[in-house]
Amino acid sequence: MLGSSAVLPCHIITNDRLSQITWQKTIKGKAPDDVFLTIQPKNGLKFSNGQDLRFQFIGNFNDKNETLKFSNMTLKDEGSYTCIFSLFPGGTPSRNSQLVILVPPITNLMDYTPLEGNEEVPLATCTAAASKPKAEVRWIKGSLEEKIREELKETRHANGTTTTWSTLLGKPGREMNGQLVKCVISSEATKDEILETNIQVHYPPGNVNIFERSEFSHECETEANPKVTVIWTRSGQPLPPSVEVVGATLQFSSQSNDLSGLYQCETTNPYGSKQAYLFVQFSSGNCNLFCVLVGLLIILILPILLFLLPGTGKCQRFQSDPRGDDKKSG
Repeated sequence: MLGSSAVLPCHIITNDRLSQITWQKTIKGKAPDDVFLTIQPKNGLKFSNGQDLRFQFIGNFNDKNETLKFSNMTLKDEGSYTCIFSLFPGGTPSRNSQLVILVPPITNLMDYTPLEGNEEVPLATCTAAASKPKAEVRWIKGSLEEKIREELKETRHANGTTTTWSTLLGKPGREMNGQLVKCVISSEATKDEILETNIQVHYPPGNVNIFERSEFSHECETEANPKVTVIWTRSGQPLPPSVEVVGATLQFSSQSNDLSGLYQCETTNPYGSKQAYLFVQFSSGNCNLFCVLVGLLIILILPILLFLLPGTGKCQRFQSDPRGDDKKSG
């Protein structure tokens, strides 16, 4: 892994006498089999091209174990590393290690805010930059699986890393707005990473509806992105002081005749505007209360008046005569 450490093993089992270990490497941009380090029992470590403190001897010469620990590795260090034993009388057997540097991707998810339309446009782009080996980028589209597609692009850099872009394309409709999509980035250098975004589509206000929230308030609603600005006005007149606008809600503090009339709700965002109208009819508040009291009184008294005969104060009962005349009995 880039910037991490690796162990370069170098061990042999033999009874031959070991006089020296030679380390050589073959990396890009350097001569093949370039000797960079020798290890001897008396002189210890000797670097051929200047000391490189990233190499640490972690073996034991007497055990014929000349293993190295290599720290802070870079892409330029990738290649073949060989240790050669100088044995008597066994010759110069060797051990080889292939060092592969993995680079995790730099990830990013960018979304766009297209205007509703019939042309295919980018909706979101997921990037896995400068990875080695190249990362795999795929999408989980959810409910948009049949409505959008992916477009993949790759660029290989001089240092051996690769940048991958995957873009979601589709015809932006308001039904897409807010839908969740996930970008899954897979790489040998790291665990899978999931980036999420909600598709954003801009569109003008749709149909405007006015809902009665209470006897004294009415709310104006519409669907739009970005959200609309709501303005309430009264046809031909300014709003009276006793009428208050709170957000999208028109509130009446009283129900007097002078508040009756036609009110307009206008919804606006950068892409358009739409209106709806509300006609309000109020009667005098005192009259309403009086009418309610009189009505209740009539409802209570009427059954009693129908049950009692006038003038007697007694309950009366009627019996039908077979001849057609009514007889009164008490």
